[in-house]
Amino acid sequence: MADKRPTARGSRPSAGAEKRWERSPSRLTVLVTAIVGSVLTLAVAGVIVIALTFSPADRAPTPGIRLVVNTDTAAVEAADSTAEGSAEKAAAAYLAQQPTASWLTPEAYPIGSVGPRVRALLDEAHAQSATATIVVYGLPERDCGSFSAGGLSPGEYPAWTTEIGDELRADGGGRTILILEPDSLALAPECGNEAARFSQLRAAADALASPGTYIYLDGGHSNWLPAQQMAELLRGAGVEDVRGFVTNVSNYNATDREIDYAHRLAGLLPGAHAVIDTSRNGSGSDGQWCNPPDRLLGQQGGTVGDDVVDANLWVKVPGESDGTCNGGPPAGTWWPEAAVTLTREVR
Repeated sequence: MADKRPTARGSRPSAGAEKRWERSPSRLTVLVTAIVGSVLTLAVAGVIVIALTFSPADRAPTPGIRLVVNTDTAAVEAADSTAEGSAEKAAAAYLAQQPTASWLTPEAYPIGSVGPRVRALLDEAHAQSATATIVVYGLPERDCGSFSAGGLSPGEYPAWTTEIGDELRADGGGRTILILEPDSLALAPECGNEAARFSQLRAAADALASPGTYIYLDGGHSNWLPAQQMAELLRGAGVEDVRGFVTNVSNYNATDREIDYAHRLAGLLPGAHAVIDTSRNGSGSDGQWCNPPDRLLGQQGGTVGDDVVDANLWVKVPGESDGTCNGGPPAGTWWPEAAVTLTREVR
């Protein structure tokens, strides 16, 4: 079967122009705001010197960004519990030290507990002087009933995303990368629910908006939908009001292909930027999307970027299964054999 799609894991009305600024600050707006709010006037030898200072929240992600290394992941647990001297322990220990996204699902963090989880992630980011990458993954009819099926009801989803957004807005001065609902747009034509998805994603982006939070919608990947079709879906979901889109989540396509794809999409979506998941694309795609054998880790997060691609990230957690296929356990479950294979050239 052709490489179709990745398996990912598992409202408030708009407040107008001010809220749109929170969701997608333009370069000019960011510059002017930073200058007005952060100019320091210093007298040096009788000459007035203007010094500009910027907090991390004022800057979009770029190559070289310092990303959070999570301390409570499945890799950390596996590294602590696996026998000394084993390949499984070495693989888990290596992956435990890499900056990787944190996934929020309603199954793990329901309404009432997702807010404290976000607070803990942001506190960890501050402690590391780093940028958190958070994946929000709880949309109704998630994954169209496939391996990562689930999600909230249409009535519950707005409250869940608002709880997340409240914590983001309460954070002081940090920068957060937020991946909003992988698979949601590229799967929408297959699921037959495009209009509902558009409405839900627009409302979710509004609920999650906060200064310093850079939101990226689902952009599929280079071997899925044509760029023109994907661009239309992104427009429907309001990409003009967020930072941009993410490609290759939980998939294996080579980085150069994804950069080319991101540029083609951005050419159809003026002002949109991209991030790319390179967590498991070190050997490219073999045409399978669910636990293909003999894959390798990709480039570490924060090492790739250009005028369109803000940065590459490890969005999918390496070592976790795509689903019950090719010998894998259920989606999102730690799979020691996969971790060993992925890390065979780096540990």
